[in-house]
Amino acid sequence: MNRVLTAEETRALDRKTIDELGVPGILLMEHAARAVAERALRMVGEAGRFFVVAGAGNNGGDGYAAARLLLAEGREATVLAVVPSADLCGDAALQARLFSAFGGRVGDLTDLAAGPGDVVIDAIFGTGLSRPPRGVFAEAIAAVRAARARGARVLAVDVPSGVSSDTGQVLETAVHADATVTFGAWKRGLLCHPGAELAGEVEVAPIGWPPGALEVLRPAVHLLDDDGVRGLLPRRPADAHKGTFGHCLVIAGSPGKTGAAALTGLGTLVAGAGLCTVASRPEALEQVQAHAMELMGMPLPGQGPLGLADAAILHGALEGKAALLAGPGLWRGEETAALLEALLGAYDGPAVLDADALNALAAKPDALRAAKGPVVVTPHPGEMARLCGVSTAEVQADRIEVARFFAQTYGCTVVLKGAHTVIADPEGAAAISPVAHPGLATGGTGDVLAGLLAGLCARGLEPGAAARAAVLVHGRAAETVAARTGAAGLIASDLLHGIREVWARWGR
Repeated sequence: MNRVLTAEETRALDRKTIDELGVPGILLMEHAARAVAERALRMVGEAGRFFVVAGAGNNGGDGYAAARLLLAEGREATVLAVVPSADLCGDAALQARLFSAFGGRVGDLTDLAAGPGDVVIDAIFGTGLSRPPRGVFAEAIAAVRAARARGARVLAVDVPSGVSSDTGQVLETAVHADATVTFGAWKRGLLCHPGAELAGEVEVAPIGWPPGALEVLRPAVHLLDDDGVRGLLPRRPADAHKGTFGHCLVIAGSPGKTGAAALTGLGTLVAGAGLCTVASRPEALEQVQAHAMELMGMPLPGQGPLGLADAAILHGALEGKAALLAGPGLWRGEETAALLEALLGAYDGPAVLDADALNALAAKPDALRAAKGPVVVTPHPGEMARLCGVSTAEVQADRIEVARFFAQTYGCTVVLKGAHTVIADPEGAAAISPVAHPGLATGGTGDVLAGLLAGLCARGLEPGAAARAAVLVHGRAAETVAARTGAAGLIASDLLHGIREVWARWGR
């Protein structure tokens, strides 16, 4: 499992390796430097030079060591010291002395004349940065950014300097790297924007942590991977019939928003659910079914927004259903929250709440905790902000912890959508999607995701597993389609085909 670490978890693993096992810290630094030097060599032009901008701590020591290894390869490597090497201590000071002993030249920021073909190695700050860079450190970051603007390629050591290792937020100013070599495991800030974008292409390099140490530490967050998700999916027996794979009830759609309901319903079917019934007002339902002949329909008598008057017919419709999904394009009124609360309080199967179902419950999220069955919520950042009673900026400032807090507080599974979607479960564990695809930034893609998730629940997956599988398959489908059409041309209905292609590829 690909664990994703906080800065404190990273320090704990270093301490365990050095203090408990007796592995010298300088040896870990050598492993890190080797990975950095090898990545830098793959980035440099034919006659390119290396400029290492080295800070004061172990990250700077990694930089000095990498520069020495580049010298040993016969390449031109200069260290630009942000602080005088005489002020270094511990392993970093030893690496600075070794670099000089190898004939390396130490200059300052005024010597940073990198341009096209050159590589600048950002070894200013590591994972421990918690406050905005000031003084000469801010100047060093500015110098690295200027070199990149002149055409040099930038390689960050562990995390781009100025990016929070835990949240991905920029602490006022940060290096923009073309690539990052991070040590031992992923860091949260490399998977949360803007840090994820500033990191460029990320390579995870082993540095000598003992085997199994990550599992003993049991970090709360992991990165989804295809093999792990594929292993969650149940087989489809040859003697199956449509009743074998569950029947979804989708409460969705309203005049002008019938496409949302249709995409959602079709999403349940491409997930592999056996049957899907869409419940909506008659005037909307007719159009929903016109979009997709595979969907069954249940007209909800009456006019206008849904409310408690619809509870009796929907309670009856839930009998025998393997999963409930409510929200996409929902006709929402004053009593919609009360209706959803009543349904959640009576239905003991998995319920997926999306879009306007979440907006309806924003004023009474305790309905999630009181639900009879397991609940999955699938908010985008704005909806998450309304559910939490905070601003969207506050949600985006620490997506992982916001999702974990809400999941634990209200006893539900949270799918916080966006670049690198976060899935958090009620026990506090979380997963992050490796996919951040701009093609998904178009209307209707979230409806397909909600349907895919509900369909997997109907097939019998536990809701947390269904959420993780749906998020990764949805992202892989976007990649598959965009490889043919381009990201700008991708539309939500394309994902229905893309999902089937993912199933076929995984099946092979």
